[in-house]
Amino acid sequence: MKTPNPQLDGQGNLKHFLTIEGLRREILVEILDRAEGFLGVAKQAVKKVPLCRGKVIANLFFETSTRTRTTFELAAKRLSADVLNLNVSTSATAKGETLLDTLRNLEAMHVDMFVVRHGSSGAAHFIATHAAPHVSVINAGDGRHSHPTQGMLDMFTIRHHKPDFAAIKVAIVGDILHSRVARSQILALNTLGASEVRVIGPRTLIPECAAEALGVRVFHDLLEGIRDVDVVIMLRLQRERMTSALLPSEHEYFQLYGLTEERLAQAHPDAIVMHPGPINRGVEMESQVADGTRSVILEQVTNGIAIRMAVMSMCIGTQNLAGRGEKAPYG
Repeated sequence: MKTPNPQLDGQGNLKHFLTIEGLRREILVEILDRAEGFLGVAKQAVKKVPLCRGKVIANLFFETSTRTRTTFELAAKRLSADVLNLNVSTSATAKGETLLDTLRNLEAMHVDMFVVRHGSSGAAHFIATHAAPHVSVINAGDGRHSHPTQGMLDMFTIRHHKPDFAAIKVAIVGDILHSRVARSQILALNTLGASEVRVIGPRTLIPECAAEALGVRVFHDLLEGIRDVDVVIMLRLQRERMTSALLPSEHEYFQLYGLTEERLAQAHPDAIVMHPGPINRGVEMESQVADGTRSVILEQVTNGIAIRMAVMSMCIGTQNLAGRGEKAPYG
């Protein structure tokens, strides 16, 4: 008997967004389609829709992240939700209170959704398992495991430039070993039917089982790996997660795997360049590429708000409206 996906409710709708793994292609497409409807909200005089009015969303960031936390906060506010930002460094958990005690106290304040970023893989799943039945959980990055909204905003950005996933080749370059972003990107690309997904990097930064477990082609030579690809995704070196000498130096890494205009010429002439940020200029890519005409890095940041609005609306907004027979006020 097939085990139900814990991210879905009894009707097969998205209740939590913890990982892309195990989700049907139709759900990913729905997230992308809904995000299209939210892109225009930023251009309105009043940058809000009433979809989550009266809801309380708590950002639980146990790791620092200005970009991700800010876009989640903006997304929630544009949906008209009330937002609670928990400063974990000064919270009760830092004073010895358990994570579950903190959750119970927040639930007593009638919080409807937790957005969780944590350094331990599986933390968001743990919280979703122990949360009250009415609470939804979104994973904003957990250890090396998953960063599903980042993966989806990258798919959203790709789709704007390359609408047919079945026709594109994508290369992901860098620290695959420590990257939760790469795992989410690979799962999403394969689920959406990308023609080919490649990972490129030194042997020390690519899991030995990558090809079989992730369904990708592995390259250790940058020029060979990006030849004729349609999308080049550069990853940040995860310095804070490296516990051993996996690289001789950042300078040598750039010499072998840094993206330059000259090396980018190996890709398809209209290939786009992406990076989840923040960029280490002169390490992962040169400034001419980061700021060049083929870079869509700032577009990724903008798209992150729309994607996170879409996910939040699917988890706690649209389902509630659908239950009352109402139409979602967007798009």
